[in-house]
Amino acid sequence: MLERGYVRPEDEAPEPAEGGEDGETGDAVNDAAEPRVQRAVITIGGEPADSEDEEDEAIKPLPDRLLTELTAHRTLALRNALAEHPHVAMTALLHKLVSDTFQHRMYKGALEASVNHIFFPVQAEGLKDSPSARAVQERDQAWAGDIPADDQALWDWLAGLDDASRMALLAHCVSYGVNALYEKPNPYGSNGVSQHTLDMRLAQADRLARAMGLDMVEVGWRPTVDNYLGRITKPRILEAVREGAGEQAAQLIDHLKKGDMAKEAERLLADSGWLPEPLRLAAEAEAETPDLDAGGEEDGADLPAFLAEGDEEDDPVEGEDDEVHAIAAE
Repeated sequence: MLERGYVRPEDEAPEPAEGGEDGETGDAVNDAAEPRVQRAVITIGGEPADSEDEEDEAIKPLPDRLLTELTAHRTLALRNALAEHPHVAMTALLHKLVSDTFQHRMYKGALEASVNHIFFPVQAEGLKDSPSARAVQERDQAWAGDIPADDQALWDWLAGLDDASRMALLAHCVSYGVNALYEKPNPYGSNGVSQHTLDMRLAQADRLARAMGLDMVEVGWRPTVDNYLGRITKPRILEAVREGAGEQAAQLIDHLKKGDMAKEAERLLADSGWLPEPLRLAAEAEAETPDLDAGGEEDGADLPAFLAEGDEEDDPVEGEDDEVHAIAAE
């Protein structure tokens, strides 16, 4: 016969001790036996939700991935510009060959001159659809349609080209070797690049850009939430707006949350010609910085109503839309 509601003596939980060797009470034992509840930490974008509140006012260095993505834009623009400047492309190639000949940097055979195609390890969304990328692809397809596949036929075809076509084709091929990418230096030298190599690379990229008069604003780059402003800290957003749109514009958005601040910064900087440091010419970075006092009031006057209202009376305007209040309160 089965009797429900009873427990065998051997199945009963042991009685808690009144006191242990360390003076622990039975309640302490029970507390230790009970599983601890681990509180969940809510994160936004892989970071704690309150990380923005703890953000200090210091200007921190740009993230390595963002630097690489930004310089990928410049590398692509340099490729396109070099392909359109055959004379500069020839000078770049001669510089490489003369360096090998007189400075004995590299020898492999009777004559070896090659261009290593540089691929982007990381790239921002939309890079392949940029004006520079489209121009490079269209030029490549145009040449590919004329180049013979047979080796001897290719030789004869190249020999028969006029000088302008030969220079243009040379410039197109050389342009694929442009590498203005930032890489995190490896101090140990086993893999990656050294700081010296990186400095040399970026200095030579500046020289190429200066020789061709390359301007990243003219090739269509603009700071947006996706490609820059949403990827940096609030102090850097304010620094960008201060440089590109003036001090007053920066003060009018400094109370916003980061997401709203980035959106407003995109609008304020759209036609300002402002560029982040990695896209500027190093020697001209200071000269290109706009006068912070000039035009500040004029730019600030174009801010949306809910931003401009932050400097007016604190009392709510009668009949004002509640949604506008909610946005301004953020």
